[in-house]
Amino acid sequence: MPLLARSILTPLHIDVRRGAVADLGAILSDGRISAGGDVAVVVGPGLGEKIADLIRPSLGSADVFFTEGGTLDAANDLGGKLRARSYDAVVGIGGGRTVDVAKYAAMRRGLPMVSVATALANDGIASPVASLITDGIKGSYGVHIPIAVIVDLDFVDSGPERHNRAGIGDVVSNFSALADWELARQVRGEPVDGLAASLARAGAEAVINHPGDMTDDDFLTVLAEALISSGLAMAVCGSSRPASGGCHEIMHAVDTLFPGTASHGELAGLGALFCTFLRGDERRLAQMSACLARHNLPRQPADVGLTHDQFAEAVAFAPRTRPDRYTILEHLDLAPAEIRGRLADYAGALDDLDNLDD
Repeated sequence: MPLLARSILTPLHIDVRRGAVADLGAILSDGRISAGGDVAVVVGPGLGEKIADLIRPSLGSADVFFTEGGTLDAANDLGGKLRARSYDAVVGIGGGRTVDVAKYAAMRRGLPMVSVATALANDGIASPVASLITDGIKGSYGVHIPIAVIVDLDFVDSGPERHNRAGIGDVVSNFSALADWELARQVRGEPVDGLAASLARAGAEAVINHPGDMTDDDFLTVLAEALISSGLAMAVCGSSRPASGGCHEIMHAVDTLFPGTASHGELAGLGALFCTFLRGDERRLAQMSACLARHNLPRQPADVGLTHDQFAEAVAFAPRTRPDRYTILEHLDLAPAEIRGRLADYAGALDDLDNLDD
């Protein structure tokens, strides 16, 4: 009998709106995730106390756990605390670090996890991946995809604008990641999942073509949905391929060599733009550059405080961060001197694009 369809794991509930955190009890009940509110709520520093106070009226039976640091140790410590009693689900509320700690701890305990994002910094809000720090190095760990994904635009709106804008860079980097995936198919015969690619590309196209900005609820909703689509794309194909290529190799390299330089999304967008230049895709380079510039995101190494030599060092180191991944960086296999030369050409190309816009 031919296989006519396939089953894929997706969240049971997706909700992007204002006031979602305050309605969390009703959302969990209506979604048949927890009728009585017997959940473990995980919050981070900063907004943690405010969030805890906000959810208590609707989740009186919940236990609230505080975490910080975004480390593997913190996730394991939380996993131990979850043994205290039986829970219907783990609810991670906050930014990427808090959500990733909750994801990993929930997986270790075999519990469903609800992701409640208060920021739009990257696509981790809905992905089957937890980025956690161990021994000072950030690593990626496979986890179960969240059973529900909720984005509260009230918290997004009140958060640091730079932090939220970074999510645009992460979404835009999908274009480069997908081009790297196609390159791997052509050169190495690596299979490409068309559904995963479509989900990742659709979200990126929606963001890059939207005329709004971070003050516009419509744009925030499109950005949130694009980040969720990226997470779903990774779940569909079982890897980060549709949203992570040479762009993320560069991001991880910068994080390793020059920690604290910039956020995940800022570096992913910058890396994607440089990889697109290396690929010679002038049309996409112009589109991506215009989008990043319009949203005040980094396009040059100096925009994140790096010299050209430092960025070139990171590009040379980048393939070591994902030894199994084939991207434009592995394909070109540029020597350090060649990278510096391409970087100078890249700066000139962006100047030319800016002059055309003027």
